[in-house]
Amino acid sequence: MAANLVNLEAVEKVYGTRALLDGISLGVNEGDRIGVVGRNGDGKTTLIRILAKLEEADKGRVTHAGHVRLGVLTQHDSLDPAATVRHEVIGDMADHEWAGNAKIRDVLTGLFGGLDLPAFPQGLDTVIGPLSGGERRRIALAKLLIADQDMIVLDEPTNHLDVEGISWLAGHLQARRSALVCVTHDRWFLDQVCTRMWDVQRGAVHEYEGGYSDYVFARAERERIAATEEAKRQNLMRKELAWLRRGAPARTSKPRFRIEAANELIADVPPPRDSSELMKFASSRLGRTVFELENVTVQAGPKALIEHLTWQLGPGDRIGLVGVNGAGKTSLLRTLAEAARTQGEKQPAAGKVVVGKTVKLAYLSQEVAELDPTKRVLEAVQQVRDRVDLGKGREMTAGQLCEKFGFTKEKQWTPVGDLSGGERRRLQILRLLMDEPNVLFLDEPTNDLDIETLTQLEDLLDGWPGSMVVISHDRYFVERTTDRVFALLGDRALRMLPRGLDEYLERRQRVIEAAAPAAPAAAPAAAKAKPAADARAAKKELQKIERRLDRISEQEAKLHARIAEQATDFEAVAKLDAELRELAAEREELEMRWLELAEDA
Repeated sequence: MAANLVNLEAVEKVYGTRALLDGISLGVNEGDRIGVVGRNGDGKTTLIRILAKLEEADKGRVTHAGHVRLGVLTQHDSLDPAATVRHEVIGDMADHEWAGNAKIRDVLTGLFGGLDLPAFPQGLDTVIGPLSGGERRRIALAKLLIADQDMIVLDEPTNHLDVEGISWLAGHLQARRSALVCVTHDRWFLDQVCTRMWDVQRGAVHEYEGGYSDYVFARAERERIAATEEAKRQNLMRKELAWLRRGAPARTSKPRFRIEAANELIADVPPPRDSSELMKFASSRLGRTVFELENVTVQAGPKALIEHLTWQLGPGDRIGLVGVNGAGKTSLLRTLAEAARTQGEKQPAAGKVVVGKTVKLAYLSQEVAELDPTKRVLEAVQQVRDRVDLGKGREMTAGQLCEKFGFTKEKQWTPVGDLSGGERRRLQILRLLMDEPNVLFLDEPTNDLDIETLTQLEDLLDGWPGSMVVISHDRYFVERTTDRVFALLGDRALRMLPRGLDEYLERRQRVIEAAAPAAPAAAPAAAKAKPAADARAAKKELQKIERRLDRISEQEAKLHARIAEQATDFEAVAKLDAELRELAAEREELEMRWLELAEDA
C-alpha cells in the first residue's frame, strides 16, 4: 500500500467574508498524480499553498510525513537576480558530472532546446536579473525538476511553454516517480499526466478518478444523480461530454464508473458544430473572399519571417496556427489585420494581400487592452453594443452575454479596475464578440482563463458563423475550436498539417534530431570515465528489467482477456482496470530505467 505523504484534516481558510476552503480533508500518497481545477478565485492556489505549508490555514491541521522531500513551483519565483543560470540550476557540479547525468541533460534539452541554452545570450552563464518572466519561470522549473523529490507541487507549470515544451513536460512527469499535485488550465496536459482530479468549488473539493476527460464524465454523472446545476448540465457539460465521447474517444482512459449513465446524457446531443450550416451562413455574411495572400513576405524589422506565401482564408474557415517561437505567427496576423484596417492599402514588405469588402475583423492580441478602470463591467460591454446577433435567429443582451462569460448580475456592477487579470481577459473577449465581427483572430485567447470560462468560450464559438484563426499553446482548445491546423516550422514557410498537432510535434522532433550534435562535448569524457564494472552491472540490470517487462506483457494480456469475459460486471471490470493501470505505471518506470541503463551499458 502506498505511503501517505501529506494530509489535510478539516482545513478552513477565509478571506474577508468568503470561505475559500471549508472543512477540507484530503491526502496525497506516493505515486499520486493529482490535477487541481476550478474557477479563478475559488481557491486552487490557496489550497496547494496550504498543502505545501507556504500559507497557514485558519483552522484544521496539515501533516507532512517526516521524510518527505517537497518541491514547489509557485507563480512567483525566488531566483537570485544576481546569480547565473548555471548557479541556480546546476549549482557547483563540474561540467563532466552534469553532462554525464541523463536526467539533467533531458531537463535542459526539454526546457531550453539544448545543453548550451541556445535562446540565452551567454548560455548557462547568463545572469538571471535581465531575463523575462517566462524565461525565469523555465529556469525555476528546471531547478525543481533536476532535484530529487518525493512530491512536487506545480502552480500553472505550462505558462510560458510552447506546444513542444508542454509535450516534453507531460512525458517527463509521466516518467517520474514523485507524487504530483498540479494546478493548470491546460486540459490536454491534465489528460496526459493526472490520474486523479480535485475540483475546487465554493469552499468544497470534489475528488474524481482519472484525468480531465474522466473528470468530465464523472462530474456529469454526479450532477445527473444529484440533480444539481441542471441548466448547466443540459448545456455546456453535455456538449463537452458529447465532443469527448464522439470526437476524440482516444483521449479517455477506461473510466472507473458506469459510462452507460453518462452516454444517456448525450443521446440526443447533436455534434458541437454543424460545419456545413455554419459555412453556408458564413458565405452569406462574407462573400467568397476573406483574405487572399499572393507571394507574401512577412518581416519583423529587417528579418524575413515568412517568404513567398500564397494562401487563402475562406468564409467559414476555422484555422489553428502553431509554430516555434519567433517563426512569425503573431506577425502574420498583424500583417493581415493591418491590411484589413486600411482596406488593403497597407501591404506587406513583398507580395499582395486581398481583403474581402465585407470583412469585419476582431483581433484579440496577447496584450489586455486598457479599459477605463472606473467603468462597470456591464457599462464597458454596453459601450460596444446593447445586443448581439448570434445568427440563426439567436440574440443576446449585453447582460446575458456577461452572465455566459461568468460575470454574475452582482459582478456586472464591479469597476473594471477591481477585476483580476483573468477577468479582464474575459471582458476583452466579450467586448470583441459584442461588436458582431465576421472574422476573428485570437492570439493566445486562453491566457488567464479558467477551465469553466474556456468551455463557455468554446460553446459560444461552436455556433459562431465566420472565419477564425487561433494561435494557442493550449492543444485542447485548438483541437476543440478549429477544423484545420497550419504550422510555421521556422523555415519561412506555412504548411498544412492533415494530422494536426501530433504531426507538428513529430516534424519538430525530426528537425531537432537532425540538428543535434552526435553527443554533447563533455558527455564523452564522462562516459569514458565510467569503469567497466559499472557497464557490467548495467547490463545485468538491463536483462532483469527485460525479463520483468515480458512478465508484465503476459499479465496484461491475461487481464484484457478477463475484462472481456466480465464485460457486464462493472465492479469487476473496475478492479481489473485498476490492476492494468498499476502494471502500466510499472512498465513506464521500467522502460525509463532501461533507457538510462542502456546509455551506461
